[in-house]
Amino acid sequence: MAADEPAPMDSEKGILHPREQSRHRSLTRLAPGPRVAGFVDWYWVVHWDLRDRPPYVAEVLSFPCVNVTFEHSVHRVGGFVTGVCTTKYTRELTGRGLTFGARFRAGGFGAFTGLDVGSLRDRSLPLTEVFPDAAGLAERVLAASSDEDRRALVEEFLAPRAGGHDPTFLLVSRIVHDMEHDRSLTRVDQVTERFGVPIRTLQRMFRRYVGAGPKWVLRRYRLQDGADLLAKGRHADLADLAVELGYFDQAHFSREFTAEVGMAPLEYARHSLRAASDLVAATPPAG
Repeated sequence: MAADEPAPMDSEKGILHPREQSRHRSLTRLAPGPRVAGFVDWYWVVHWDLRDRPPYVAEVLSFPCVNVTFEHSVHRVGGFVTGVCTTKYTRELTGRGLTFGARFRAGGFGAFTGLDVGSLRDRSLPLTEVFPDAAGLAERVLAASSDEDRRALVEEFLAPRAGGHDPTFLLVSRIVHDMEHDRSLTRVDQVTERFGVPIRTLQRMFRRYVGAGPKWVLRRYRLQDGADLLAKGRHADLADLAVELGYFDQAHFSREFTAEVGMAPLEYARHSLRAASDLVAATPPAG
C-alpha cells in the first residue's frame, strides 16, 4: 500500500535530551521490507548495559503511532502492543536490556488490523491479547542472534496479516503527513479546510485509525518541533519560536512545554547544551 514517506530514520525528534540519552543506550533503526512498508515506519532497537552504572530514565514525546515491541529487561519480558501515549513516555533503564520494536505509521496499525486504535490509547497490552496466534513469537525474537534476524522473524509474522487497500487510511496518512511537516498548520480548522473533511468526520477517523484526536496530534507535533529546535540551540528568541509553532504567545508555549516536558524551555535548552558539551568532552580524539 502506498503512503507518504516516513521521517528520516536518523531523526531524533521526539527523543528528549537526545545527547544525554545516547550516553546510556544505543539506538538503531532498520527499514521495513516491501510487504509491510505501507504500514510500518521502521524497526527500532535499543540496547543498554548499565550493570556498573546508576539507572537512567529515558524520556520521549511519543508520536501518534502504535508500537509492537519485544522486550527483555529487569522490568518486563515478552511481546507487547502499546497504543498512542498522550503524555511524556518514561522508561527506566537499569541493568542490561533490549527492546526491539516495530513503529507503525500513524493510522497504520488501524488499517493493518482493522481495530479501533482509540481503544489502545495510553495502554500497553500483551502481544497475544491483540494477536492471539502470536504465541511463542516473543521468545523467538528475543532469542535471535542479531537485529536483522529479529526483523526477519517479525516480518514473517506481520506480512501475511497485512490488510488490503484502505482509502481512509491513505487520507489519514496524507493529513498526518501535512500536520507533521507543515508548521503553518496549527489549528484543526486549517486541516479541515485544506482536505475538505468535516470536523466530526476528521475526529472519528483519527480516533479509529490514529488513536488520538486531531487537535492533540497537531499540538504534539508542534511541541516536538519546539523540543527539537531547543535541543539544537534555537533559544535566542522564545517569543518568535512560540509564534512560529502556532502558540498565542510565549507564555502559552512555556506553560505547555513545561507541563509536558517537565522543565521550562530555556532550562531544557541549557540542559541540552551541557549534555552536548559533555558528550564532546567524553569522545576520544581521532587517530
